[in-house]
Amino acid sequence: MNKKQLYLECNTGISGDMTVAALLDLGADVQALRAALASLPIGGFTIRISRVKKSGLDACDFSVLLDQEHENHDHDMEYLHGHDQEHPHSHEADHPEHDHDHEHNHEHPHGHEHTHPHEHRGMREVREIIGNSAISDKAKKTALRIFEILGEAEAKAHGETLESVHFHEVGAVDSIVDIVAAAVCLDNLGIDEVIVPFLCEGGGTIRCAHGILPVPVPAVTNIVAAHGLKLRLTGEAAEYVTPTGAAIVAAVQTSDRLPEEFTVERVGLGAGKREYQRPGLLRAMLIRDTARDSLSDEGIWKLESNIDDADGENFGYVMERLLKAGARDVFYVPVYMKKNRPAYMLSVLCRAEDVPVMEHIIFRETTTIGIRRNRMERTVLDRRIEAVQTPLGEAMVKLCDLPGTQPADASGKPGIRCYPEYESVVRLCREHDKPYREVYNMVCRAYREQN
Repeated sequence: MNKKQLYLECNTGISGDMTVAALLDLGADVQALRAALASLPIGGFTIRISRVKKSGLDACDFSVLLDQEHENHDHDMEYLHGHDQEHPHSHEADHPEHDHDHEHNHEHPHGHEHTHPHEHRGMREVREIIGNSAISDKAKKTALRIFEILGEAEAKAHGETLESVHFHEVGAVDSIVDIVAAAVCLDNLGIDEVIVPFLCEGGGTIRCAHGILPVPVPAVTNIVAAHGLKLRLTGEAAEYVTPTGAAIVAAVQTSDRLPEEFTVERVGLGAGKREYQRPGLLRAMLIRDTARDSLSDEGIWKLESNIDDADGENFGYVMERLLKAGARDVFYVPVYMKKNRPAYMLSVLCRAEDVPVMEHIIFRETTTIGIRRNRMERTVLDRRIEAVQTPLGEAMVKLCDLPGTQPADASGKPGIRCYPEYESVVRLCREHDKPYREVYNMVCRAYREQN
């Protein structure tokens, strides 16, 4: 079965609202999203979904409109960058083609003080809000994971714990809505894999609730470091990656590598609110790996990696995880590498659609920095699983059909080989305190007698 692959192209940044807009443009159900957000036990907001133009391109815009009590400076370029006299962007840089009629019109001048009484929520409050909403379990799990990643990054930046840190911009109403909306849209689209090769980020400084901070801001650098995200700096004085955007990528990314060949089935374009040198567009694509499609049903991939700084117990755990995730086989053999270093070569056999998951596990659970992969064709015998009644109880056997005319094998059936399933044999051994070989032969004999 082909898995749905989502490619997020972050050449001009990523934020929460850009992600939601791109997914909506990709085809996520608007009414389902509105119903999900209406179930959140918080108030002070409405949403607007519209079309805008950025650099002449038509894009979807997702806006969280806050009441006066909850308003913030998140999209106020003068507030964010007004401290930098040489920064070229201000409210005067707004493009007429960017049709936003919700620009912030505070009665007080934009200065250094932020006087709105924002609610500071911690993880406990966020868990309650998401838990009490009427969204799917999968969407809840995704949203909570995004918040946990965000909370851990903020906690590290401020020298606190996940449970003690209180989110500022993140805990605000608009950020909660953005994160829940992104999780709901991903679930609605039925996304199985998310590919994000890298994040493009600017530099300079930016003003936030804590004061003036360097870009990338501490929360973003903490997320990038903790989750191995690839970062490319543009050298421009701009914040292209928000903490929410980075946390979304860290939570849902399954690979940072695009297929060698792929087709694009659908494209979504999400618009950002800030005006920088780059247009602030997140492009989301549903893609199909053509290499996977070209494989025959019996094609298989072999992944290999030489590892010289891990012990045997580590490999045992890696094998367990890989097999549980769907690997057809996993093995590792001792080898000698350059400079005569003793090492292990880890080999994994898997289906084409499982390659990204297998590579993710290998990179996460071992110290390797590279994985070799080869597509292999194979010839397999037709096989099936059947139940056999034995004097000790029922056992499962694998029956393989040999091509052509063959002499009788151990099962006594011409052209058929019988292989008792390991788990069945072991279960009967334990239940009746019998040796493995005795039970194995008993199962083979029972199959021969019954057929």
